[in-house]
Order: sequence, then structure tokens, then C-alpha cells
Amino acid sequence: MAVPARRTSKTKKRMRRGHIKLTVPNMHFDAATGEYRLSHHVSPKGFYKGEQVVKKAEAASEAGSDTSGSDTSASA
Repeated sequence: MAVPARRTSKTKKRMRRGHIKLTVPNMHFDAATGEYRLSHHVSPKGFYKGEQVVKKAEAASEAGSDTSGSDTSASA
């Protein structure tokens, strides 16, 4: 069984553990929505770089039902 020859000092132990830490996520204030968001991610309201790239769930569900109804009538 491997046993250390000398006791590890506080300094050596702390130097070894110096890189083990929590990182703060890159949160930035989005002026378009007035909320904080992660860098290079779409905001919760669907905005990216000041433009809306994702429609809201309500609008998407209504649009999806309208287009699916027209597709079924067109194919029938």
C-alpha cells in the first residue's frame, strides 16, 4: 500500500486545490427585454442580438394549429 513519505504541508495542499473553484456564469443585461441572460444564448422572451428569433409559445401554438388545419384540408 502506498504511504506518503512526508506530510503534505498546508501550502502545498492549497496550491494543489487552487484551481478547484466555482465559476460565475457570464450574465449580461439585455436592454431589449430588460432582463439578464447568458452570453451567446437566446433570452427567455426569445430575443437574440436585439431581434426576436423565437416566437412565444401562445403564438406558436395558435399558428401551428392554423397551419396544420390548412395542411390537412389541402392534402385531402
